[in-house]
Amino acid sequence: MEDERQALLEAAQELLRWEEELGGIGVPSFELEARPAEPLAVERQLVPAPKPRVEPVPAAEPAAPNEGRAHLLRVLQEKAAACTACVLHEGRNQSVFARGNPKTDLVFVGEGPGYHEDQQGLPFVGNAGALLDRMVTAMGYPRDGVYICNVVKCRPPQNRTPKPEEAGSCKPFLTGQLDAIRPRVIVALGRCAAENLGQVEPGGRGWRGRWGTYEGIDVMSTYHPAFLLRSPQFKKPVWQDLKNVLRKLGKPIP
Repeated sequence: MEDERQALLEAAQELLRWEEELGGIGVPSFELEARPAEPLAVERQLVPAPKPRVEPVPAAEPAAPNEGRAHLLRVLQEKAAACTACVLHEGRNQSVFARGNPKTDLVFVGEGPGYHEDQQGLPFVGNAGALLDRMVTAMGYPRDGVYICNVVKCRPPQNRTPKPEEAGSCKPFLTGQLDAIRPRVIVALGRCAAENLGQVEPGGRGWRGRWGTYEGIDVMSTYHPAFLLRSPQFKKPVWQDLKNVLRKLGKPIP
């Protein structure tokens, strides 16, 4: 009994510390840590999980029929796995196509796979992926309720930014994914994604937090989760960007 009281006291103190750090501005828990550790039993009592959305929002334009969309994505994934169009294929363990729900109204586009992604064949599964998952659930979506992919499907050496010719070689895969899904909103994670979705010129400034369009789809450009791990002070403006995405989708702000 004494151990339980002590655990509750420590949990309450931790929550108060979080509130003090956040300054009462209502920023969700993805602001607080990069990797979502498995919650203790007492944490589950004190901090309920976000509720999944209840009513789906129709796509801005009719998406491909489910069977046709799934078939198209399978064909693209198979072609990406065998692609040798640029030098990135020489160092890959496997190509990294996508994860999540292709029937969603929201797509996140990142830069390229890292070490963990190359090993598992899925995008955003390392520390940056853990943070992205917290961002997604903070918005009220299930972890796999959105679609997540990258500009390039093979890992660049030392996780460097993809070169223009590498992104160009992979462009048919990204274009095919977005054409098949036709989400209402795309979130471009980082400058590389923003540039390759036509939201900013190479070297341009002021790209974060701006609305643009890609083939008639609204695009919000914001910082990449990997950048937020290095510079956590920018998590608050990213949350503002994500709240603007929810407003665009007509969803409540958690």
